[in-house]
Amino acid sequence: MAPLTLMTILQIDLANRRQVKEFLALPFRIYSDIPQWVPPLQNEERLRLNPKRYPFYRHSNAVFLLVRQNARTIGRLAVLDPFLYNEHNNSKTAFFYLFECENNQAAASELFKAGFEWARMRGLTKMLGPKGFTALDGLGLLVKGFDMRPALGVPYNPPYYQELIEKQGFNKANEIVSGYLNADIRFPDYINELATRIRERRGLRIARFNNRRELRVVIGHLMDLYNGALEGTTGGTPITKEEIKSLADQILWFADPHLIKIVMKDQRPVGFLLAYPDISTAFQKTKGRIFPFGWISILLELHKTDWININGAGMIEEFRGLGGTAILYSEMFKSVMENPRYRHAEVVQIGLENNRMQREMENFGVNFYKIHRMYQNDLL
Repeated sequence: MAPLTLMTILQIDLANRRQVKEFLALPFRIYSDIPQWVPPLQNEERLRLNPKRYPFYRHSNAVFLLVRQNARTIGRLAVLDPFLYNEHNNSKTAFFYLFECENNQAAASELFKAGFEWARMRGLTKMLGPKGFTALDGLGLLVKGFDMRPALGVPYNPPYYQELIEKQGFNKANEIVSGYLNADIRFPDYINELATRIRERRGLRIARFNNRRELRVVIGHLMDLYNGALEGTTGGTPITKEEIKSLADQILWFADPHLIKIVMKDQRPVGFLLAYPDISTAFQKTKGRIFPFGWISILLELHKTDWININGAGMIEEFRGLGGTAILYSEMFKSVMENPRYRHAEVVQIGLENNRMQREMENFGVNFYKIHRMYQNDLL
């Protein structure tokens, strides 16, 4: 007679260190034989599960679930109630995030069943994801590009996750692409010329930075810039002062100040381009740990890597469509070309709904080689 299989769901107590450790440890087992996976920064992951310290919990809430089979953890899920997103978008939407699971449909079903119920009890009528806590959290489920290492902070998952999620009633909401370019690409001269003319005509300049001290001062403006870039758009989440400080601390950890550029109108920031060295291989070596000696590998990789990730660009509404895109394109390619050490770049996560931008970038030689898919499910 086959042994009885007992499957249980646990809503973890965030004050229980053993349960938190169990939640954070699961991916290391699931991805133990997958060389492309990049572990997250462990101290940041622990911070996400600390309601007393993580800024998200000042305005929103979340639940963290584990599924166990015969007392062995085989899956996990976070469900978020994002107040600022729902206020900005006039919606009642939950996010799902941090989903990890063995190839077990029953386990996935139990996790999402519990997640759906939690969201309904809070009056939420729709679930969207994978989508995280902050503007720097990568979006979506990987559905193309499994053989490539992910950019730092961008989700990676086994191919079977797609079936596990779609069997829960989720449908495609939209797709997001990431593209590759290298330093040998011939960038059209007319774009640089157009960008120069637009800057001169509109009285714009590009602020550049030589060190982290200068960068820290200007990063304080990112909240107004990011929130300004959300005006007239849907699907985004405004960020708070506490969150921008937390994001700034993350950015400054691995920033190359020369790669971060702010578009200025007089003394007013009106646009931004965020790029940073890719240090994923260091995170793989250290398993996402900084201490006691992980910081040495990270520091060495910062000075050795020939990859950069271009992960964030935007203009406030009044400068959008007035040549601002040409300026961002021009600065994007300069980021790759100006430092001879950088030979490769990944343009991270561009929404497919922005098909004009995608076509233009393909014409410039960008190869869109990864796709992440966002899913939605009505909870009524």
